Amino acid sequence: MTSRILRTARATRRTPRPRAAAPLGVRLPLVAAAVVAAGLTAACGPSAQPTGAAAPTTAGQPSQSLASATESASAEASPTASATPSASPSASASVGTPAGAPPAPSRAQPAKPAPKPSRTSAAPAPAARIPGPGYDSSADAQKLIDAALRAAKADGRMVLLDFGANWCGNCKAADKVFAQPATASILGASYHLVKVDIGGNSSANSALLRKYSPSGGTYKMPVLVVVSPSGSVRTDTHVTGNPALTSDGLGSFLRQWAS
Repeated sequence: MTSRILRTARATRRTPRPRAAAPLGVRLPLVAAAVVAAGLTAACGPSAQPTGAAAPTTAGQPSQSLASATESASAEASPTASATPSASPSASASVGTPAGAPPAPSRAQPAKPAPKPSRTSAAPAPAARIPGPGYDSSADAQKLIDAALRAAKADGRMVLLDFGANWCGNCKAADKVFAQPATASILGASYHLVKVDIGGNSSANSALLRKYSPSGGTYKMPVLVVVSPSGSVRTDTHVTGNPALTSDGLGSFLRQWAS
């Protein structure tokens, strides 16, 4: 009876199956753990702490050996892992014009040239005032001559001095020609006319005659003297003789000495 029980027990006892080798995916973490433990032991030496206690860390000094050991273990644990590929130069380039494409034309508009200013001629100076017929015996002839010279310096006209008398027939004939439109136009455009009375008893006016016509002698009126803006005498009819007291005669004389 006892032997039967033993045989039964031996029959029912199963022979334990041999353990299958752990797959590579399981063994690699174990190897990594063993490498880490070995690295810790080699770097820090035998631990004085009890089993399971955390190793003390010096302040401000990270455990570089632990990081190195971890990287080595990871490399051994994943021998088939590939390195991360570097970014492609074309991938890092910003999106723009494709390679080989012609550059886009610039949108900047060319600067327009500034408009040229219109060329306008200077407005002609207004015509000078022409005194009426006759001679004013009460006028200050010197002041009138000075004012005419100042105006001549400003506008470039000549000064025409007309020495005469109100009772002189030739002087009246000259006044009529001066009033004609053609002659008046030349006078107003080119001269400042000053009439000086020498028919009275004005010693000042007689002195002005001798100043601008110094040759002396007997004067045939009217005496016409052309003076430049600087005050110099250009011509004196007491020396050259009077022109014909007509529109053509006086007009020719005035045009001759206008410039």
